[in-house]
Amino acid sequence: MPLISYAVLGVVLVLFLSQMIKILQEYERGVVFFLGRFQRVKGPGLIILIPGLQKMTRVDLRVMVLDVPTQDVISRDNVSVKVNAVIYFRVVDPEKAIIRVANFFEATSQLSQTTLRSVLGQHELDDMLAERDKLNEDIQVLLDQRTDNWGIKVANVEIKHVDLDESMIRAIAQQAEAERARRAKIINAEGEKQAAETLAEAAHMLAQESLALQLRYLQTLKEISSEKTNTIVFPLPLDLMEPLLKIARTASSRD
Repeated sequence: MPLISYAVLGVVLVLFLSQMIKILQEYERGVVFFLGRFQRVKGPGLIILIPGLQKMTRVDLRVMVLDVPTQDVISRDNVSVKVNAVIYFRVVDPEKAIIRVANFFEATSQLSQTTLRSVLGQHELDDMLAERDKLNEDIQVLLDQRTDNWGIKVANVEIKHVDLDESMIRAIAQQAEAERARRAKIINAEGEKQAAETLAEAAHMLAQESLALQLRYLQTLKEISSEKTNTIVFPLPLDLMEPLLKIARTASSRD
């Protein structure tokens, strides 16, 4: 009997000490309640509690990663897309995180889903695809404001995927192709315009300088003669053409 009594006493003592002595890691804090009322936040290190009178809840202060499930979002231009994201947050006030919300991780998850749908629903599809950084910042700021009362700090939000159905993907591809064709036509037209302006300027300069016109004439003859062709070119001096040109201009002016 004495041996059994000592064994029972030893077991009770071990259970008592396990309830009395707690060790918290560097990244942990303990929210201590005394007879159901909040007493203080303790840790890290060795924590001694009074069993039956004090109760402690552990809180992890490290950054937590929350994977937001895929959400069906209708954009402002009535396009249905599927969007998922990842949220990085941490507890900055253990007292608020335990007392003011039953499960801060689940609460943050649900709030992230509704906020994601709300923010993205105010933007068009092009904004979701082209301005993702701005949307990430908008969602992060809004989440951080709403979770501040829970002692939660939302550090970062990243939209991972914006998925479209096949019909919308084809429509976007057609739109992109039409845009590329439009730009190609504009560039071609700009090139034609610049070439025409350059040719007009060159013609104006040649008209003012007869020697330059003769040099250009000789250069053209040289280029023709260098080609491998059976065509025979007889150069006609420009001096012989000048009286004919004067007669033609006089006749046109009389008419």
